[in-house]
Amino acid sequence: MSRKFREAAGTARTGSVRLAAAIRRRMRDRGGQLRSDAGMSTAEYAVGTIAACGFAAVLYKVVTSGAVSSELQQLVERALHARF
Repeated sequence: MSRKFREAAGTARTGSVRLAAAIRRRMRDRGGQLRSDAGMSTAEYAVGTIAACGFAAVLYKVVTSGAVSSELQQLVERALHARF
């Protein structure tokens, strides 16, 4: 092995050790214990997805209602007939 290769390998190894230590520090809670779960579980994803779909349905109903639809139509017509 050449000296440059050994130096580069040592630097990379040192960098990866530092990265691993930084990740471990981030994963500790305030008590110093490692957290067992750093993300959401499948059930939490399911509840989030259902909530997002419900919000989308309500938003769709609001946007396609008569009052909002006519206001949007008038807005587009005013924009198309605007003078520059």
